[in-house]
Amino acid sequence: MKKPKEIVNMMLDQDYFSKWMRISVDDLGIGYCTVSCEVNQEMLNGFAILHGGISYSLSDSALAFAANSYGYKCVSIETSISHIRPARIGNRLKAKCTEVHRGKTIGIYSVEIFDNEQKLISKFKGTVNISNEIW
Repeated sequence: MKKPKEIVNMMLDQDYFSKWMRISVDDLGIGYCTVSCEVNQEMLNGFAILHGGISYSLSDSALAFAANSYGYKCVSIETSISHIRPARIGNRLKAKCTEVHRGKTIGIYSVEIFDNEQKLISKFKGTVNISNEIW
């Protein structure tokens, strides 16, 4: 079975959106992941704050990397996000994904995004389907 880093590298090889966001994988292990990216001008909405889709996408990538770290292919089947405070250009966002539950076919994960000042930006919950297909 492949190691988590090998799996994430394979995922990132074809993940052009995560590459566009310049996501960095900062910490990774079985069932958890920490990723980060810097807010740039292209990520702002009409209020000059981070577009909610970007914080969602950062969370979704962290979820994918953590869930797939076991070596079995997983895809999300339900997600939700709460946006708590705005992030602005130049902020380095850090998304920490932790496993809440992992069964035979379903995994549940929590992702929290923090800004440079360690202030909570968003909370994300994701449920994945765990397949029998190995990476």
